[in-house]
This record gives sequence, structure tokens and C-alpha cells, in this order.
Amino acid sequence: MQLSDEIRRIARAGFVLPARQSGEEEFSIAVRDLMDRAETEGISTVQRTPAFCASIQTREFLETDALEVTRVDGPESKRSTTVVVHYRFRDFSRPLAGSGDVSPLTASADPLMRLRGVLKGAMREGAAAFLRELRRDKEDEPAGDEKVA
Repeated sequence: MQLSDEIRRIARAGFVLPARQSGEEEFSIAVRDLMDRAETEGISTVQRTPAFCASIQTREFLETDALEVTRVDGPESKRSTTVVVHYRFRDFSRPLAGSGDVSPLTASADPLMRLRGVLKGAMREGAAAFLRELRRDKEDEPAGDEKVA
């Protein structure tokens, strides 16, 4: 298992699941606390602070448990042991992934992602049709010295 997967697993088990089970709609993860938990599980944290900060803000981590980041406290770089990431459950009624009740949200299962795909396709098709129409109009224009009857 890769380091980022291990970090997400520890964050999920130590922070996300307890917050969800206690009925909290919002919670936070302090990177220092996450690193301490990783060390107790035998994972080296030496010079891995950026990996810990990034792993708990990835799309995969957020989508798996229907989370959204509400804010990130810490230095401007957002890559420090003093970073605290604050979350909110997007869909509190949906059971957590990994609890055996539901699989993680995927692009095909998330209605907003499906809508995004539809709109992206429509925009692409609309732009292509617009360019075709412009080219057709340009081809139909008479040359500058010809007169239109």
C-alpha cells in the first residue's frame, strides 16, 4: 500500500468515522495528530509532512466519504505540521464508504459529476457547431470586388 493510501486510511479510521458516528456534521484533522497516529502504527513521518497535508485534501479522500474542505488553517504554504484541515460532510444522510453500506461516489454515481459531463459535452458540441457556422458563412461571402445581385 502506498504512503498516501496509508495516510488516508489512518485519517478515515481516526477522524472521519468517529466524527460521522458521533453525528458531527463538521470536524477537523490536525496534521500533527495524524502524523502521531501514523507513527504509532509504525509509519515513518520524517520529512513527509507535505505528503500528509496533501493526502487528506485529495479528490479521492473527499469523494470517498462525501466531504468538502471548509477551510485550511496554517502557514501560507499549507505544508506544515501546524496545518489543520476543516471538513463538512456533503451528504450526511449517505452511509460512509467502507462501512459496508455503500461504495464510494464515482463520477458516474454522483449526479453533479454527471451534470458536469453533460454540460462539458454540450459546450464542446456548441463550440464546434459555432465554428462550422462561421466557416460556412466565410465561404459563402463574395470576394471583395464582386457585387452581390
